[in-house]
Amino acid sequence: MSRPALSQKEIAHISQAITAARLRDRDRTRQPGPQKAAEEGGCGVVGFAASVPVSGRHIFEPCIQMHNRGNGKGGGIAAAGFPPEQMGVDAATLRDDYILQVALLDPKTEREVEEACITPFLRVDHKDRIHTAADHRDFGLDVKPPDVVRYFVRVKDKELDRYAAELGLPDAPRREVEDEFIFQNSRRLNEQFYTSLGAQKAFVLSHARNLIILKIVGYAESVVQYYGMEDFKAKAWIAHQRYPTKGRVWHPGGSHPFIGMNEALVHNGDFANYFAVSEYLHQYGLHTQFLTDTEVSAILFDLYTRVLKYPLEYVIEAMAPTTELDFERLPASKKATYRAIQSLHLHASPDGPWFFIVARSQPDQHRLQLMGITDTSMLRPQVFALQEGDVSIGLVASEKQAIDATLSSLHQEDPRFRLVADRYWNARGGSHTDGGAFVFTVSDNGGAPQLICQDKFGRQVTAPAGEYRVDQRQPARRPAQPENLAGLLDPGTVRPKEAYQHVAGTMAGWDFLELCWLLAEVEKTAAGSDSGRDWALELLTLLNDRRYDCGAKKRSMVLQLVRESINRLLDQVPSIGEGQGGRYRRIDWQTRSALRAPAPGEEVLVVGAQGFPPEGPECDARLEVLAYQQGWKRFIIYRLKGQRFQGCGLGPDTVGVRIDLYGASGDYVASGIDGLELHIHDNGQDQLAQIIKAGRLVVHGDVGQAFMYGAKGGEVFVMGNGAGRPLINSVGRPRVVINGTCLDFLAESFMAGDPLNGGGFVVLNGMGFDDAGAVRPLELAYPGSNLFSLASGGAIYVRDPNKQVIDEQLNGGQVSALGEEEWRLILPYLEINQELFGISIEEHLLKVDGVKRSPLEVYRKVTPGRMAVLAKEAVPE
Repeated sequence: MSRPALSQKEIAHISQAITAARLRDRDRTRQPGPQKAAEEGGCGVVGFAASVPVSGRHIFEPCIQMHNRGNGKGGGIAAAGFPPEQMGVDAATLRDDYILQVALLDPKTEREVEEACITPFLRVDHKDRIHTAADHRDFGLDVKPPDVVRYFVRVKDKELDRYAAELGLPDAPRREVEDEFIFQNSRRLNEQFYTSLGAQKAFVLSHARNLIILKIVGYAESVVQYYGMEDFKAKAWIAHQRYPTKGRVWHPGGSHPFIGMNEALVHNGDFANYFAVSEYLHQYGLHTQFLTDTEVSAILFDLYTRVLKYPLEYVIEAMAPTTELDFERLPASKKATYRAIQSLHLHASPDGPWFFIVARSQPDQHRLQLMGITDTSMLRPQVFALQEGDVSIGLVASEKQAIDATLSSLHQEDPRFRLVADRYWNARGGSHTDGGAFVFTVSDNGGAPQLICQDKFGRQVTAPAGEYRVDQRQPARRPAQPENLAGLLDPGTVRPKEAYQHVAGTMAGWDFLELCWLLAEVEKTAAGSDSGRDWALELLTLLNDRRYDCGAKKRSMVLQLVRESINRLLDQVPSIGEGQGGRYRRIDWQTRSALRAPAPGEEVLVVGAQGFPPEGPECDARLEVLAYQQGWKRFIIYRLKGQRFQGCGLGPDTVGVRIDLYGASGDYVASGIDGLELHIHDNGQDQLAQIIKAGRLVVHGDVGQAFMYGAKGGEVFVMGNGAGRPLINSVGRPRVVINGTCLDFLAESFMAGDPLNGGGFVVLNGMGFDDAGAVRPLELAYPGSNLFSLASGGAIYVRDPNKQVIDEQLNGGQVSALGEEEWRLILPYLEINQELFGISIEEHLLKVDGVKRSPLEVYRKVTPGRMAVLAKEAVPE
């Protein structure tokens, strides 16, 4: 039964009573002294929530793909929303009992722990020990993970009555008092068997309802392996790679996730004010036991949600406050509320780079939640995704490729999960647009489970509507339109782009069987000759890269079919060991030892990347370097699943080299390139094109965090958006067109000289695509602050016909009108952009509300401010 809503008076009474009791206990508990700060670094985090239970093996692949964000010294998972039969209890017990999981570092301590902290106070309805799959050394673990005992418990009635009287809450709802008893009992157990000892014996992993945590000294996927959870099912999963940035980094107790009450939290980042937040919690009678900033975060979240009963929007505001221009853009009613929240809690807001993923169980409301919350400055990477259908899933991770790895793993077991999400996006921390947080809620109140996504403000995010079911057992069917379709598929008479235009113009009227017919016919064209393969691959690539109206079909499913067709086409390329002639040769993990120089007439090396590790001496990027050194200059890399560094390490002066990437590429692609051309036929990831010197990069999607950091040159074209901190510290002559927008800190400390005299610049078009594939201006060309912050050279040319860019968004820069000379400078780049992406200068960029305008009315420029000029003049030559 759902608990009745409490009045504000009852909430205040319960909160004050709990806090008072904690403060009475505070002085009787050991307080930690200052701890040495541990190594900082970026962690790998991932989470997903589905409308149906899914197996633990699906958290495995994304964790492996993010090993570079871990180090094998700390990994953990949390899961929520279980089938009752899996847990060995009935539905009522699973709903009502707390699942108390105790990690026994010393297995002989089990009875002592039970006698001290369990059997005197708790009614044990079920107990079992989590069986391990094998010896820990079989999984490469140096430190033996703890034995884990799982109890399903309730507080004994007599103990609960006594505790309610002690709190001064004899008439409070029983569950409110019981939650606090369980919370404090776990802290007592940790105090007695973990924090107060020189050698730790035991600690509480989790004590939530319908939620568990497991963690080790190792990688996150090793948790799933060691505890035999590959087939363990849950509706929500989260995972973390890397040890905590503070605390006992060598110990499983210090690994993420951390428990609040009914929520598990993982964290990528590091708090600059960890001790300040700890002192704040001390005022509420709470102290840290594992001495980590992540533990503090979980306790803070529980304080705000369970004890103070803040709505989730206010919890997020207390943790990631809205500031500066974003605060000014809030509605007046929210300003008043947020101002009050900040006055009370700003000094406890985690300060520094951080990103949280939280799994939250709410059995009384028949729901569970997965949420991602990013810090106000957006200093850590994050990507969200949503897929809706017969089964629905929400995902969040450090990288898009980790999301794609999850979907691929799920699809192999259950085809109802598709390979491509309906939407991918980034959050703007502390913003007026989305608040920097998104929540996926899975509700199950007797009917079919439902999943919805909402931002911080409660506004729902939905996937585009459309059909997604494809019965490929049915014969494919030739489309009725256009009538001359067969003639359009003739490589001898029709160019691929012309064929694409006809197909894209009629695609809306097709069903999936008609699309399958087209793809099969295109693949047949590729089988005849190299020219046919060229033609077919270009047409399929346009269908993958461009936006068009898919009609009643979901674009995500159209992309899945197109990408599978590209993979099949490239799978048919002759292997490097075969004796056939032709321009194409294919190499993969199994045939990598056969790498050789290109024979006469061979030009294109096709690399099947799926078997290669993400990085290291055996990765595909290293093979590409070796191939280049043997004479190969044209590369197609396909079936990527998060591999990194493509284009890196080829050396200077690589003009004439071209690399095309298909699939989910990873971080650091095109970093340091010097002359080559590289196309990403999907989204780019973080650290893309860092310190690029020369060459061309084309991204047919979005780009991630720290794009073109320290870039020195190159021509770069991005079809979509940039995440946080693009083009920071760029110098020299980078020339960049971004068709969407960027979250914040675009071109901070840009030092690229005078654009009119060979320097660098960024063109920001502020355009997007609607669900029908049409080009549309975004609501704001640039929504954030710190545009061209502290720049001393270069310029940003922004499409801003309504003059929405204002001085408050700048930090040292100035905005002014565009001149004729500057338009002539950027026009050739917009023409290349038009050819690459189909974004028309005349029809899309220069039309405002349907009326063509002068470029000088449509574009404005942001240049370094007077202070930057004076500082430059003050430096002697």
